Amino acid sequence: MAGTEAAERLRRWRMVLGGGEADGTGCALSGADAGMDAALGALYGADGGGGRKRAGERSGGLGGSAPRVARWLGDIRTYFPTSVVQVMQRDAIQRLGLSALLLEPEMLEAVEPDVHLVGTLLSLNKAMPETTRETARAVVRKVVEQVEKRLASRTRATLTGALDRSARVSRPRHADIDWDRTIRANLKNYLPEYRTVVPERLVGYGRAARAVKKEVVLCIDQSGSMAASVVYASVFGAVLASMRSIATRLVVFDTAVVDLTDQLDDPVDVLFGTQLGGGTDINRALAYCQSKITRPADTVVVLISDLYEGGIRDEMLKRVAAMKAAGVEFVTLLALSDEGAPAYDRDHAAALAALGAPAFACTPDLFPEVMAAALEKRPLPVP
Repeated sequence: MAGTEAAERLRRWRMVLGGGEADGTGCALSGADAGMDAALGALYGADGGGGRKRAGERSGGLGGSAPRVARWLGDIRTYFPTSVVQVMQRDAIQRLGLSALLLEPEMLEAVEPDVHLVGTLLSLNKAMPETTRETARAVVRKVVEQVEKRLASRTRATLTGALDRSARVSRPRHADIDWDRTIRANLKNYLPEYRTVVPERLVGYGRAARAVKKEVVLCIDQSGSMAASVVYASVFGAVLASMRSIATRLVVFDTAVVDLTDQLDDPVDVLFGTQLGGGTDINRALAYCQSKITRPADTVVVLISDLYEGGIRDEMLKRVAAMKAAGVEFVTLLALSDEGAPAYDRDHAAALAALGAPAFACTPDLFPEVMAAALEKRPLPVP
């Protein structure tokens, strides 16, 4: 038993160290272990990573050969779970410059689709030949459907409840009584001898009607660093647009502003309407959004950006202050992704926080709670 455990430990160290002459294990690999090691070496070995190969180091690399890359993609799907495959694909695109190969339909059919791959495809959108476009749309649609399946039902349920609670009625049913507000409204009726409050006036939640009750504007920075955020925001935009009680507008921007609201019934169309990369003019984007607000007290503006402003900083801040003064709920998200906060402009974030619009990174799973709080005009659940 002890010998078996020692051999297994040695095998694991061999896999970690990579098999160079100096790894000190003296352990040879065979079968699936050898295949797994070769797949890792092709990407993370000296040749795979673009470094200079030294004597005794393992070599590999994918080169520029599409057949070799296609075989490698098949190998990693054989040896590793989906979550690891997605990380390795992302590393291959970044480390080995394989973006151009994604313009080939055969390559797209071989990859494991995820949000980051969608971001890469969108950045290649303008260079994509027609022979690849339909395959790329199929890949993007698969990811969109996965995200919708994960988030749509919970988002609708959370926001429907928030819309119900945002309406107040004076003759609620028992189940709809807002006890916190009712007690506060009746504190003057406190009876010390009974140590209780006599509720002369009940405050309760309303029920969401079919008519539009709230307006939501999603203003999305489409600079290259925001790729995952664009994907998630587009899906959330489509979900919000499907709710009759919310009028949703989706605006993307770099140095220009594009309103994609008329495409919200299909988030794939929204995504292919974006152009990742380029500069950033937040002030211009907010000016456009501000011009579309007709009911400030019932409007939530969500700015999704790393806040690196290429436009007029002071004008941007004045615009946010003006919207808040008019009654708009303003939410600033540095990212809408699973990766946490990206690099961002801390001075702009601090200035927005001083205006009552704290900037923070938000995961897709937290986003429904953030929107619910904004719709109800209560403090945001800042992580």
